[in-house]
Amino acid sequence: MTIAETVAGGDLDALVRLVDGLCSSRDWPGVVELRDRCQHALERGLQLWPAAEYAEYRLALHAPAEFAGPVVVDDAGRFALGPLWEVAASTHPWSEIAGHIPPGPARAMAAHERVLRGEDLTGEGSVDGMILEIPLRLEAFEPRYETAVFRSDEADFPSPAPPSLDLVDLPGPVHATDESEGVEALLELGRTWAEQSNGEVTAVAVAGVALQAVAAMGVTACRASPLSGAEAMAWMAWAGASGGAYGRRRGGPAGRFAAWWAVAALAGLDWPTPADEVAAALDDLEWWLWEPDDAVAGWSLRLAVADPTDGLAWALNAFDSFKDEDQLE
Repeated sequence: MTIAETVAGGDLDALVRLVDGLCSSRDWPGVVELRDRCQHALERGLQLWPAAEYAEYRLALHAPAEFAGPVVVDDAGRFALGPLWEVAASTHPWSEIAGHIPPGPARAMAAHERVLRGEDLTGEGSVDGMILEIPLRLEAFEPRYETAVFRSDEADFPSPAPPSLDLVDLPGPVHATDESEGVEALLELGRTWAEQSNGEVTAVAVAGVALQAVAAMGVTACRASPLSGAEAMAWMAWAGASGGAYGRRRGGPAGRFAAWWAVAALAGLDWPTPADEVAAALDDLEWWLWEPDDAVAGWSLRLAVADPTDGLAWALNAFDSFKDEDQLE
């Protein structure tokens, strides 16, 4: 059966099998044709967009750069396992794919994904530096961020290795302050979980130390461990990139940006912030990872941060999980 006949049949399962077969035989023009025909079928009332999206995802992931690059456009892959700029950049070096990605924000995000994977693109003039306003290289103070692993029908989004958390004595709670910039930056790390998924995110600022900020959230018992600044950056970037249980994944570069912005906001620095100032602030702030005794499995980022110089502290409680009816056994 030809591509045209399969599309005309309107069977999504058959179309997915055909995409798999075309990819196995490396018939990339055939995958493009199938994608185009499925998109045009919408004009005839056939809802074949899932097959079209799957074809684009496979092009981004497995096809040579001349086929992968053109699918890296804004809003592509809305229902894919990740944004297509992240998918394509996960398997294609910048030197191969750069000449095939059209101008626009998605191009900049693909470049920043390559940076997360170790490339130094400093001075790359074809990348709009205003999209994220963070360096096109990993700075010495940054961690080696966890990156997504995409496959044909699934993806892994590993979190940083968690430290061992020990039971701590929480001090008496103190009243929250009206500090807002740091609170907003912390809330942004888990906003997708709260707005698009099944999660919740809260944050508070206090005049005090880090564990007093945790107590100010109404927590009476928790386990905690201090973090280095680099470890804190890794956790913030992971959460900022994640879509959680049901939300749309924002991608690794968005997570890295969220981590940089959070450090700058907590330290009261202007944005955009030079790398050396972010590094200094990261060292000056004190970081903790914590969890309540009644924590449940799922996605979570629970941070406590203190600025000893100004006597301020913040706590973040962000978590997400599958709904009960969707829980995996």
